Amino acid sequence: MTDHKQQLQSQLWNIANVLRGNMGADEFRDYILGLIFYKYLSEKIELWADKQLKSDGIKFTDLIDHQDREDYLEGLAEESVGALGFFLKPHQLFSVLAARGGEHSEGHDTLIQDVEEAFRDIEQSVAGAESSDDFDGLFNEIDLYSSKLGKDKSQRAKLIGKVLINLNNIDFQLENTEIDVLGDAYEYLISQFASGAGKKAGEFYTPQEVSSILSKIVTTGKDKLESVYDPTCGSGSLLLRVAKEVEKVGMFYGQEMNPTTYNLARMNMILHDVSYRYFDIKQDDTLERPQHDGQLFEAIVANPPFSAKWSADSLKMDEPRFGQYGKLAPQSKADYAFVTHMLHHLSDSGTMALVLPHGALFRGAAEGHIRKHIIEECNWLDAVIGLPANIFYGTSIPTCIMVFKKNRSYDDAVLFIDASNGFEKQKNQNNLKAEHIDKIVQTYIDREVLDKYSYNATLDEIRENDYNLNIPRYVDTFEEEEPVDLKAVQAEIKGIDTELAKIEEELNGYLKELGL
Repeated sequence: MTDHKQQLQSQLWNIANVLRGNMGADEFRDYILGLIFYKYLSEKIELWADKQLKSDGIKFTDLIDHQDREDYLEGLAEESVGALGFFLKPHQLFSVLAARGGEHSEGHDTLIQDVEEAFRDIEQSVAGAESSDDFDGLFNEIDLYSSKLGKDKSQRAKLIGKVLINLNNIDFQLENTEIDVLGDAYEYLISQFASGAGKKAGEFYTPQEVSSILSKIVTTGKDKLESVYDPTCGSGSLLLRVAKEVEKVGMFYGQEMNPTTYNLARMNMILHDVSYRYFDIKQDDTLERPQHDGQLFEAIVANPPFSAKWSADSLKMDEPRFGQYGKLAPQSKADYAFVTHMLHHLSDSGTMALVLPHGALFRGAAEGHIRKHIIEECNWLDAVIGLPANIFYGTSIPTCIMVFKKNRSYDDAVLFIDASNGFEKQKNQNNLKAEHIDKIVQTYIDREVLDKYSYNATLDEIRENDYNLNIPRYVDTFEEEEPVDLKAVQAEIKGIDTELAKIEEELNGYLKELGL
């Protein structure tokens, strides 16, 4: 399975590079991921429809251009929207259009028009259905008429046809429901695009190593989760990572501001075989217009944009998300706006973990006031974990993970972990290896005090530090230098002086010989 997985990843990445041209990573990403998703939907509905038609001795593709079998299509369309969430006509299947992808094939001239029509029909098939929110506008960001794909219609059709043909030759193995090779390959592609997207990468992807830590922490001691929520869900990869740590997640919730990334998140969910009934992802600004207000979640994870700007409108003090803390996060740094928003949605038995810049640990003014309230009045802070620098795409700053729980006792210590030195140095980015992740997570679970690595701080100690959570205040990582042997240093200096005198004497002799 590993060989097939690696082969699939390599094949998809090679096809993605066919589209690269002069586009940036975030642009050709949308095209290739959208076309892979279209192929997935096509294969999904063809497999499903063939099973429904098996007793009649026909296949889904047998219904192409057969007007006398319209009753079959009408019945399948209605059932499909309920079962899969969408419907696609047999003549619009990926394999059918790919067969016309060759430059000299019949129908090549209308290829782009036909693909666009398939996209629109998928979305229109869910109008008024329960799945409408999850499929509506999914392909809006894929402009097959863009000049980036070619200067004229012929060039664009040639390029898209080439991609369709290459993708059609790849076996996604959807019949094997025991493995998720395609889902893993999709995640691989998203990570590859993130590595080339610079600062934009942070908008849609959290490195898998960090996702793994967050996911393992919020699922500690649990086999199942009723719900998991990410208020800045990006591509949805972090939500899906949580699902890998438990047997079952009842419901996935997320919100994403960027419309392109929002579409990617929904595609990612569906492609990982999460039914439209079990995820609810919305598109809007979480801090300004939350879409899941009033709901509580058992697990919350997030990698919010670091120190983002927000309105900090005084009217926000009337909202329960922010009002109880007495002050709003500053307009120039929304870090604690995200923290308090997430705390508002955390159930009493839940766990929440998010990534923040180190400044959130010690900055004063309004942020210090909010931090003090969370620690002193609520006692919700459970752990602070310092991560290495340069592990995120688009930024080299060191970051931390803050963990919160609402069911802590007041005599429970706050665990501090300094994992900043546990990484593997790579060419452009530091990397967390499995042993680094395991050490962080196991230390969190055991709440073990390790020399120069972790410490359990009492509320009194945090109070003495004026609620400053800077990790070196709690975890002593100071390394004593070896004592200097002054006599040895003096002897070495004396030897150097003697050697210099000899060299100077030889140099003067040469100068005399040269008459200088």
